[in-house]
Amino acid sequence: MESTFSTEVLARPASDADITALAELLLDTVSSGAAVSFLDTLSHENAVQWWRGTLASAHPEAVFLVARDAEGIAGTVQLHPAWAPNQPHRAEIAKMMVHTRCRRMGLGRRLMVAIEEAAKTAGYRMLTLDTKAESAAEMLYRQLGWIHVGTIPRFAMDPDGVTPHGAAIFYKELESAA
Repeated sequence: MESTFSTEVLARPASDADITALAELLLDTVSSGAAVSFLDTLSHENAVQWWRGTLASAHPEAVFLVARDAEGIAGTVQLHPAWAPNQPHRAEIAKMMVHTRCRRMGLGRRLMVAIEEAAKTAGYRMLTLDTKAESAAEMLYRQLGWIHVGTIPRFAMDPDGVTPHGAAIFYKELESAA
């Protein structure tokens, strides 16, 4: 099945419809076993609250990309500037999620390429991220030229709240957009 995706920067404050769609994406991601900081006991209400709080409290220069298809929000990824004053060149990539209906269609790759371009445009030269070790996301980041620094064993629990997994730590240096 061929899907057409459009990718855009999510306007803030986000609409109620977009918050609901992002909450549904988060729930789908967690229920499929992805490690995005939540357990499978996450409720729709808590997912909505998390998105509202995250968007409201994010740094003004943070970027929230969303990909849409005919059914709504199909994926998302975030870019957060480093908080430290001595790291104005660095940002962190977070919460890259692709809805299960859209997996294995190249959407994760497309989101990562788009967020890297957004980072370049914003002047960042160093990006960092972490992901569940030995996951499809780890393979994607390696294919996109991210450098694996190491893996922290038993870093977090899978959504089941019982099974530990490692965190693979990555960085990528970007060429300036000039």
